[in-house]
Amino acid sequence: MINREKAYDIFRSLPVIETQRLRLRKLSMRDAGDIFEYASVPEVASHVMWEYHRNISDSVHFLRFVTKQYEDGFPAPWGIVHKSLGKLIGTIGFHVWNVQHGYAEVGYALAKEFWNQGFTTEAFAEVINFGFENMGLKRVEATCMLPNSASEKVMQKCGLKFEGILRQKLFAKGEYHDLKIYSMLRSEWENR
Repeated sequence: MINREKAYDIFRSLPVIETQRLRLRKLSMRDAGDIFEYASVPEVASHVMWEYHRNISDSVHFLRFVTKQYEDGFPAPWGIVHKSLGKLIGTIGFHVWNVQHGYAEVGYALAKEFWNQGFTTEAFAEVINFGFENMGLKRVEATCMLPNSASEKVMQKCGLKFEGILRQKLFAKGEYHDLKIYSMLRSEWENR
């Protein structure tokens, strides 16, 4: 099991991860424009707990929060950069990590114009690898609201298994939501 100090160091110095089409890197205040561009689209925020960004200050506030998470060594996302465009198109990362019990939960968001092109699946596969290889995880999990079939397909393509429905698990946007939960165990990852 990983010790707490090493756990904090992981997010303080979150490494760059390269895939064929993407670069996953720490977010910075320079990303405010790109974040606002996709986070201000209501459809992008329709199945997540956060509201769509109504102005650039919402994006700046988000980036201040993430920057503070990095500084404090708490779980925070990578920015998803489209290599050939040199543009930030989304975020992905661990937003919950229970070091003692060896599990972490992944969340992600992607600009609408890049949906259904395999970008989230490509990034998620590398985040799973990072979790098992660098964080000493026993389990990686992810959830989605019931209507979010696109997110569910990403989880399935990455090899996560459906466990069930968490009833009334999340309060967001004024109401409680049921969530589908998917997971992958270290043994399943090792035997892929």
